[in-house]
Amino acid sequence: DILVDGKVCDCDAVVTCQVGDPVPLQVKLTNWSKHSVGPFALTMMPYQDYQNGVHNYELQDAITFVGSNTFHIDTVKPTKDSVYFGALLFLYTGDFYLNIKFHEDSSSRELPLSWLCLPSVHIRATEPVA
Repeated sequence: DILVDGKVCDCDAVVTCQVGDPVPLQVKLTNWSKHSVGPFALTMMPYQDYQNGVHNYELQDAITFVGSNTFHIDTVKPTKDSVYFGALLFLYTGDFYLNIKFHEDSSSRELPLSWLCLPSVHIRATEPVA
């Protein structure tokens, strides 16, 4: 589950926020399998989509994380979940996307590809209301 500014996100919705206001992020990983999973590294990468196949990940002048954009997840037991909190601060207006990936944090084996990426979250940063 992904929550942006307290609202559950799906890949078809656009979340609107204001430039200059921290936007709380919450990512919850639930283990529905019968076995413990982990360790993982959860990474959140903002980008802009130029709609021509090019994604711009060089956004250090437009977006900053409040806290870290990478979290270590040790082990998640069956039917349990693990929740991670962070925040984004948008410095300019525009349409941005958040790419959320779970990377296996161990070199002993590889996870199926379906475990690696969640659908991108679309966030629109607008001018502050005066």
